[in-house]
Amino acid sequence: MTDISHKISQIKKWLAAYDGPDISIMEVCGSHTAAISKYGISGILSEKLHLISGPGCPVCVTPTGYIDRLIELSMEEHTTVVTFGDLIRVPGREKSLAEAKGEGASVEMVYSPMDIVRLAKEHPDRRFVFAAVGFETTAPVYAVLLEQLVAEQVSNVRLLTALKTMPPVIGWLCEHGDGIDGFLAPGHVAAVTGSDLFVPLADQYHVPFGVAGFGAEELLLAVYGTFRAVEQYRDSGVLSGVKNYYPSVVCAQGNQRAKKLVDTYFEPSDALWRGIGVIAGSGRKLRAEYAKFDAGSDHLTEDHKKNQACRCDQVLMGKALPGDCPLFGTVCTPMNPQGACMVSEEGSCHQYLMYHRTR
Repeated sequence: MTDISHKISQIKKWLAAYDGPDISIMEVCGSHTAAISKYGISGILSEKLHLISGPGCPVCVTPTGYIDRLIELSMEEHTTVVTFGDLIRVPGREKSLAEAKGEGASVEMVYSPMDIVRLAKEHPDRRFVFAAVGFETTAPVYAVLLEQLVAEQVSNVRLLTALKTMPPVIGWLCEHGDGIDGFLAPGHVAAVTGSDLFVPLADQYHVPFGVAGFGAEELLLAVYGTFRAVEQYRDSGVLSGVKNYYPSVVCAQGNQRAKKLVDTYFEPSDALWRGIGVIAGSGRKLRAEYAKFDAGSDHLTEDHKKNQACRCDQVLMGKALPGDCPLFGTVCTPMNPQGACMVSEEGSCHQYLMYHRTR
């Protein structure tokens, strides 16, 4: 047995045998939720160890008012809404973009935001509205898109933004969540921002953070390390703060060029989170000098449930498991989602249903 195989074996034994006070760790990132389910990590944990899914799936936290506005734009003359695949199925107040497209709305799916530049050049008589959602990971991509639009003087593209940032929502969860003892921090966000992004949160709320990658072994190591960090803090009062378990990709300071580019085009703003509400300073909007590229993002203030029995809001905050929702797996399925957590492959409800995750 190699050293790494022996280490992984010992980690699995500890995770399965742990019998101390309950510990709850939140994986904020939707990609972590998917990976944890895929690799069966929750299935090897002691009953005293809990992994909770948080609001880190960008599709899942996009409010219904945003979807409704996209639908309105897609019905306007000479206007096409451009989006990624997941977002097209997210329910608004009455319907999704996919349903609107079936009724004649102009909606196009793309794999890269840069595809919109090609579409705009091929159809100069149309206005293209890009659904710009995501966290710190995707904000640089939108900044690069804007840089290209400016450089090539493309004037028929607009962005409807619903950009979110991680630290404010984590702080909100620390103050309003339910017994979260530590966090798995998203490695792709930290690759842009740097792992130091989470240090003030660790210091203020006295919770450890483990910056985690997405492979089975590196994720397992971060899960183990963060559980042990909570145990250590309880036993000794010594807080490990932020530990980087993804050093091949993440450094303390992050990608300076990407951060500078984002700051060139975007500035902090309040943001509306589906199922949570408005969190101060938790979003990004276009700076005033680039307002001509905005499709009306400042006017999105509504959030409504398609089905009032849906408990996505509680799931997003770690206060309920998907199975606690009366709609889960019956009325609400990936083919008939009643809430955003079932729409995306990174959504908690989708993953719990597909992989039979129990904790």
